[in-house]
Amino acid sequence: MAIGLNYNPVAVVLADEKHEKALQFKEGKQGCVMFMFANAAKGRMAAFDAETCGCPGGAVGLGFGNAYHYFPGGVDCFARFLSSGNTGWESGEQVAEGLKGAAGEEFTDDFLYGERYKKSPELVEQWIEELPITQIKTRYVLFEPLSQTAPWSKTPENVVFTVDADQLSALVILANYARKGRENVSISWAAGCQNLGILPWHEAESENYRAVVGLTDISARKAVRKLFGQEYLTFAVPWKMFLEMEENVEGSFLERPIWRSLQETKK
Repeated sequence: MAIGLNYNPVAVVLADEKHEKALQFKEGKQGCVMFMFANAAKGRMAAFDAETCGCPGGAVGLGFGNAYHYFPGGVDCFARFLSSGNTGWESGEQVAEGLKGAAGEEFTDDFLYGERYKKSPELVEQWIEELPITQIKTRYVLFEPLSQTAPWSKTPENVVFTVDADQLSALVILANYARKGRENVSISWAAGCQNLGILPWHEAESENYRAVVGLTDISARKAVRKLFGQEYLTFAVPWKMFLEMEENVEGSFLERPIWRSLQETKK
């Protein structure tokens, strides 16, 4: 490919069937959607349904409704978990007591003292209200290497690239190359899986749809560090935008000396 990817572009597909060898979390098992994404970028297939999303945030990110209601203690406890923690709040401390022995030390610590990704529970609640939470109509969300998209799969909803700084720069330029303006790429605070799922899907519904930069979630970065290393971000493109960008490669800066020199001088 013109930008010299090190990993497979991943097609995100909504479907009612999955490949029999697709990776899938066991029902009720905790896990990070981004771990499955990393495996797809390395050539595997992965599947998710409403019971195998790994966590409530993963279910939200992949379009299985507002699963924050299923977080221990519901949305109120989640809002504190993501911000200042549940310590000092009687209802939250009662939930934490019930989690003892059932949850890992890291989760329990975050539940009590907060991940501190937002300053207050109120800001988390406002953030949830602004998320384009949706309920998909298919059974599965599939992650498939784009070159291996299964025969029964529908047209992908979006394509996700795993990119280093040079490749991200090139994709940002290409996303703006044949379009008006300078803001045809979005980067916002969200979970890693939300930047692969509901946020690019939401963009696709807009008249001026944009690409979405992700893996800016440090919890997600921790989940994929051993699989990807430390230098990568994601770049999710609605399918119709992917086709536009692919068509615009020929004749663009990707065929000029500056880009070629960057490729040639990579360590």
